[in-house]
Amino acid sequence: MNSLASRSPQLVVPFPTGIESAALPLQPDAAVVWEDMRTEAEDIARRESFLRPRLQSLVLAQPDLPNAMAATLARRLASADMGEGALKALFAGLLDEHLNAHVVADLFAVRSRDPACGGYLHVMLNLKGFQALQTYRIAHALWQQQRSALGHALSSQASLVFALDIHPAARIGSGVMFDHGTGIVIGETTVIEDNVSILQNVTLGGTGKEHGDRHPKIRSGVMIGAGAKVLGNIEVGTMSKVAAGSVVLRPVPPHCTVAGVPARVVRHHDDAACPSVDMDQMI
Repeated sequence: MNSLASRSPQLVVPFPTGIESAALPLQPDAAVVWEDMRTEAEDIARRESFLRPRLQSLVLAQPDLPNAMAATLARRLASADMGEGALKALFAGLLDEHLNAHVVADLFAVRSRDPACGGYLHVMLNLKGFQALQTYRIAHALWQQQRSALGHALSSQASLVFALDIHPAARIGSGVMFDHGTGIVIGETTVIEDNVSILQNVTLGGTGKEHGDRHPKIRSGVMIGAGAKVLGNIEVGTMSKVAAGSVVLRPVPPHCTVAGVPARVVRHHDDAACPSVDMDQMI
């Protein structure tokens, strides 16, 4: 398969004022991603009859990527009191151009950073970290519409299904990868900027019962290793790395690696290094 990144310009994804983006690698637009997904779905459907009905209903029968994403999430999240059809209609209505741009950027982030990933179709249909992140995006859109009860209900269902817990009020940028995803907890006032990678069992939490702005601020280009905990209203600086198993209680400067319990700076990086893209787990 030809490199999709070489066939299209960089995607520019909007994010709230005051949050800067890391330099993202070139990535395809939504039309190219959707074409790639359909081609792969058709090929698998021909070769694997067991998966044909699933591929037909979730991908091949859908008119575009937002509807395919809505159908996939509705299938995963449906329950006795939240029917698949109603969820699909709700999700499709919320997945506007802005949210779809985030979907594409997140798809590309996983495909370009995870060596076990395969294609875009696999990311959308099978990777629960990606699915949980897109469910958060819909819950956050509901939160912004003052529909907090529905946002909480959706987040609760996502936590049951995916084993991740993301508060719908948290602010998460684009080009984000939750690798594996299991056990990730993201608190209410957390901010995660663009182009961040987070591995399994990471907690971005508070330090107690205080109210107000009490959760971490993860700047662009950061990678947080498996099992790390970042606690309190502290900043993890641009292009930094939190090593696996670390407990971060103090602000992390830009362009460095922190490790340990409690975490301390163990290495400084070249300014051009981007840990979230490099995905180097070594200290």
